Amino acid sequence: MSKPTEAKSGFKSFPRNFWTVIVMEFFERGSYYGVMSVLSIYLIMSPGEGGLGFSKEGVGVIKSTITPLLYLLPILAGALADRFGYRRTLMMAFTVMSTGYFLTSLSTSYSLVFLSLILMAVGAGFFKPVISGTIARVTDESNSTLGFGIFYWSINLGAFIFPLILVPFLKGIGWNYIFIMAAVGTGSMLLLNLFVYKEPPRPASTKPLSEVLKGILMVLKDYRFVLMIVIYSGFWILYFQMFDTVLWYLKEYMDMTPVNNAVNRFLGLFTENPNWKFDTEHVTVINAGAIIALQLIVSNIVKKTPALPTMIVGIALGTLGMGILAISTYAWVFIAGLIVFSIGEMTAHPKFISYIGLIAPPDKKALYLGYSFLYGVIGSGIGGILGATLYVKFVDEMGRPGLLWFIFSMIGVATIIGLLLFNRYLKPKQ
Repeated sequence: MSKPTEAKSGFKSFPRNFWTVIVMEFFERGSYYGVMSVLSIYLIMSPGEGGLGFSKEGVGVIKSTITPLLYLLPILAGALADRFGYRRTLMMAFTVMSTGYFLTSLSTSYSLVFLSLILMAVGAGFFKPVISGTIARVTDESNSTLGFGIFYWSINLGAFIFPLILVPFLKGIGWNYIFIMAAVGTGSMLLLNLFVYKEPPRPASTKPLSEVLKGILMVLKDYRFVLMIVIYSGFWILYFQMFDTVLWYLKEYMDMTPVNNAVNRFLGLFTENPNWKFDTEHVTVINAGAIIALQLIVSNIVKKTPALPTMIVGIALGTLGMGILAISTYAWVFIAGLIVFSIGEMTAHPKFISYIGLIAPPDKKALYLGYSFLYGVIGSGIGGILGATLYVKFVDEMGRPGLLWFIFSMIGVATIIGLLLFNRYLKPKQ
């Protein structure tokens, strides 16, 4: 009796469909983070440098539109995928996504770039729930934890490898080739969808769209839950700066020579005259690399700690990471800030999911967890425009980047205070 259980607990327990969607996730997330690791720089660079010359405020509007779509669309996309089939939904998602990336590589006007990136976001938004839905359907209690762990690693592996290896190479040819890479990376998954992916069994009953919308209204009527999401989204305002203001700061203020020298000395052990340089895409590499290296360690440390205090510690670390950027423009201080922030993120976010499960009504836990990612809608919706506005004011006009990071650190502090007050006065009784 023990043999089937043992066999099912390992990698061999997963069917082909599982590994198919893991490959899809790796290429889709790699393409996405490859683009996002440099997008905000490409959009503001002058045409003479290979960029498009948009204003930072204009870029903030773009980011505050496309990123919320990525978090909002899966609510509707999941219900539509259940009704019309996963393969059809993936076909649409990869087609629209790839087209969006490709059109961005050709576009130079603000409106066309904006529309092209919206196409990309729509495709990515429909892609998200199909992958997690497939994994949920091909795993069970014996292997779902491992399955979703592999899923999480595939995301970060894509976010690590693509910006580290492909983006620097493609920049040397032309910045638009980064978008072509993403178009090929996502478009090629159409072949995997056509010839390898199999439609999983549909649920006995699928939710009509009206029921999904009714669920949204039900959740939004719970002011405690909405307030919790609003408070937590403060931390994600900080997180989304890693793809905008932090990149601008790196490009315009930082001298990364000490890091370059250290890395090149190490590479010199294996090759002659290495010429590696730390650039904007490596911010994403550090974040993803830290999670790959440390997530299991951090998760093991906090696995038995209460959810809310652990969230607060994580957000405090993230806030400290942002504050470290205000201390100095020295290269290693900058790197330390990014790593501390990443540790804060990997500490806080898993416990946030756990906390939502604790405060949700017992008969509505799945519903609440489904809408808990509204933090990303709010955090990215505010973060893009706010970050660009503050950067122009305090860095471009006043030349005081330290003040910018101090303000963001205060948003982190406000988030911590908000969580403490929420837990003291509004948390539902367990």
